[in-house]
Amino acid sequence: MSEKKEPGVWQGFKAFLMRGNVVDLAVAVVIGAAFTNIVNSVVKGIINPLVGAIGTKNLDSYSSCLKAPCVVAKDGTVTSGIPIMWGSVLGATLSFVITAAVVYFLMVLPMAKYLARQANRKAAREGTKEIVEVSELEVLKEIRDALVAQRGAGHNE
Repeated sequence: MSEKKEPGVWQGFKAFLMRGNVVDLAVAVVIGAAFTNIVNSVVKGIINPLVGAIGTKNLDSYSSCLKAPCVVAKDGTVTSGIPIMWGSVLGATLSFVITAAVVYFLMVLPMAKYLARQANRKAAREGTKEIVEVSELEVLKEIRDALVAQRGAGHNE
């Protein structure tokens, strides 16, 4: 009897890790974590001071009270009332929009343009190749027709 040895857990795990998609995902996570620091710095250094020109520099301090009286201790715990912390949501939304805009305009859009140029170049090369093949075929047909005409003319004499 021939026994089929099934791959072990270690071999399966190794194959999983060596897939291109997993490596790409790991790189994306690391770059995303580093990019988060940049976005947070932009929000704290630029967006918050701009908001601070209107009100307070800390977006987290913007809130509304759903059930009065709202009392929040210095450590951030709610002692009474139901506060709605819409400033935190606004700050997170701004961070997301900034991140999405930077990723789109600095990564996605240039890559899409590059891939489109590559596709156009490939299509142009294939079109040229097709034209060359068609013209070669036409030349061969002309040679064939000339040979047939010569043979026909030679038999008529």
